Amino acid sequence: MIPHPLTGLAKALMPVALLVACSDLPAPQAARPIEVDRVYRAGVDGAPDAAADTCWGEDVTPAVIETVTRQVAVPPKAGAPQGGVVYQTETHQRIVRERQAIWFRTPCPETMTPAFVASLQRALAVRGYYSGEASGRIDRPTRLAVRAFQKPLGLNSGLLSLNAAQQLGIAAYERGDL
Repeated sequence: MIPHPLTGLAKALMPVALLVACSDLPAPQAARPIEVDRVYRAGVDGAPDAAADTCWGEDVTPAVIETVTRQVAVPPKAGAPQGGVVYQTETHQRIVRERQAIWFRTPCPETMTPAFVASLQRALAVRGYYSGEASGRIDRPTRLAVRAFQKPLGLNSGLLSLNAAQQLGIAAYERGDL
């Protein structure tokens, strides 16, 4: 049997992985993919109960799971030679925060014209979130900029919320919103 070529590399890196796992460094955050977000119409395809002719987006936040691993001394088995202490690894997991679905109002697709998207890109650029050209297309850099702008507002989505559009000055407030 021929050994896998990464076996030696994996063995060589194991002490480094253990050192990182046991350090006080914060755990790396998993990157959320930039997905193509779906816009839902109220009363048509699963959007929450809302006024007719409104559009909604959904952001699903992942669950946060805490894993605790500890070493526990195991009593020696009967008849085993006397000597060193034997340890056993125990791992326990618990959900710190449940997965959540967050519904938010968003501009409807017919509003997202190239001129509107170019205005969005310029508004994000003025605030330092976007550095590309105002192409009028929702591309990956635009979604990343929207997500970065909305994150402090409590929304981790690349789909533009109506609230963010209003704060950027590219969507009008409705009478009851002020």
